[in-house]
Amino acid sequence: MESTSTWLLTLGILALVIVVDLAVAIIRRNKETTMTEAGIWTVIYVSAAIVFGILMPNWTTDPNAQKEFFAGWLTEYALSVDNIFVFVIILSRLQVEKTKQQLVLLLGIIIALVLRGGFIAAGSAIIEKFSGAFFVFGAFLVFTAYRLLVEDDGEEEWKEDRFITYLRSKGATTFFIALVSLGFTDLVFALDSIPAIFGITRDPYIVVCANIFALMGLRQLYFLLQGLLQRLVYLSKGLSFILAFIGFKMFIEAFHGIGIHEIAGVKLPHVPIEVSLFVIVAALTVTAVASLTATRKDGSEIV
Repeated sequence: MESTSTWLLTLGILALVIVVDLAVAIIRRNKETTMTEAGIWTVIYVSAAIVFGILMPNWTTDPNAQKEFFAGWLTEYALSVDNIFVFVIILSRLQVEKTKQQLVLLLGIIIALVLRGGFIAAGSAIIEKFSGAFFVFGAFLVFTAYRLLVEDDGEEEWKEDRFITYLRSKGATTFFIALVSLGFTDLVFALDSIPAIFGITRDPYIVVCANIFALMGLRQLYFLLQGLLQRLVYLSKGLSFILAFIGFKMFIEAFHGIGIHEIAGVKLPHVPIEVSLFVIVAALTVTAVASLTATRKDGSEIV
């Protein structure tokens, strides 16, 4: 377990980065983010996560911590990219000005951090007191995987619900409505992402850090991928495979947790973190290559 000082130092540094990002977004709230700027900041945030993972053995004693962090971060980051699909739809349907998008995105990300913090705390408490929770989490991930598999590629419709219509009738600004919509979307995606990370690691420190690093820079990633998302035609299929794998892995761990180590004479395996990391990396690589191969340079799908 990580010491209190490690927790405080890590969260303090990450909070400082988020505050600086918020300050930049506020200062540049009337300026449009360019692809070049978004690309540079995305590289910086991704590099920061990689460096953090490489240096983890310096302050953790768990030999699997580094691998669990990378597996968790990659999974959460991929799910965050899927978030962006919905963000693009919401902001375009609400016709939010491009100069206002970065501020509403960052505020939405902060809401996501708060929501996920609550879910992580609740998830940790449930797992500690109820070992059978992994059956519930696993079933939920398998259901989510099925839902991603059968849905249309990136063509999910977004419609105003009654609450949004009510806010509009009361004179709420487009900025506020967009913020509420993104907050609700963050809540829905947290229901998928938190069980997924707990299927990789039970260490709250790794769960928290993987989620924060996956959400940091999401604002810049939005502007970088906004024009490229239509090329990631198989992203939902890749995520479906990853979530299904983690879901079945949680089933196996749940059976081991209640003392069942074989079913119908078949011994249930222990899935090492190395296998999980390989499966996640391989699935994301195949998904990206297949998507880019199946689409033209202009982003339209090859028929």
